[in-house]
Amino acid sequence: MMARLILPSGFISDEVTGAPFNTKHTRPRWLARATLLVVACLNILPAALAVETALQTLPDGRRALLLGHRAEAPQPLLFIFQGSIDSAMSEPLYTEVGRLLAAEGVLSVVLDAPAHGEDAAPGEPPELSAWAHRVGEGKPFLEPFLQRATQALDHFVALGWADPSRVAACGTSRGGFLAFHFAAHDSRIRCVAGIAPVTDLAALREFSSLSPPPDTSGLGLASLAPRLAGRPLWLCIGNSDARVGTDRAIAFAQAVVAANRALPQPPSPIPVDLLVQSTPGHRSFATDHHRLAQWLRPHLGLATKAE
Repeated sequence: MMARLILPSGFISDEVTGAPFNTKHTRPRWLARATLLVVACLNILPAALAVETALQTLPDGRRALLLGHRAEAPQPLLFIFQGSIDSAMSEPLYTEVGRLLAAEGVLSVVLDAPAHGEDAAPGEPPELSAWAHRVGEGKPFLEPFLQRATQALDHFVALGWADPSRVAACGTSRGGFLAFHFAAHDSRIRCVAGIAPVTDLAALREFSSLSPPPDTSGLGLASLAPRLAGRPLWLCIGNSDARVGTDRAIAFAQAVVAANRALPQPPSPIPVDLLVQSTPGHRSFATDHHRLAQWLRPHLGLATKAE
């Protein structure tokens, strides 16, 4: 069991740097105090604040991080993508939606993103720069990750842990990009969501700064719209997000709406929810996870709750 670090109200995570907002990349004083507070008060925190976490070895030898209590019967499964499993454990905001839903019987799974954690390769640049490197070199980029994610889902269904009719995927920034690709890859993903998602790799400086920039034309999320049509989709984005591009996120949502309209029997209403909000830059708030949890509940067969 891992203690949950209770962050100050309104804590903002800067996904670009991985540092708390306005800390200038130094360890903030409140974090040291909060860590001490968790240690000192561990035995008096309400049980609902603690979320079980465990590292699981998958059949391919890779690791997965599980959040939530294992039930006796198959339960809803939520894939949460961002960066590495290590960052998910050290920055709890990225998995906050899983923590919110754990008490309602949802089991969440975190995998290492491409070029993160155990998928980082010697001699490559780090993280998103490695994405650009792999695309530029013509190396496999998304397909190995998507295959691993599908194999992980197969594994948890075979164990009897996951209900295959109640599976969702979500992620923040690069994790949102992966979640939407995973949903397009595996039709068992019932619904999919992204918080400030990357929707077009060409918007990232890791790609645009290279000369010549790698060809990402086939990787943009808008190209997935026909495969996502018919399934519920949710995303939120700041109204001036220069890091991933607010306009690109809006264009992606519009492409999925158009693909829904093109279906032989278009759903009514079209299940695409887009929230454009006054978020400063490329940020994610705890409130985004609360909104996402509320949206996920009916799609995972859970009762809605007053927030």
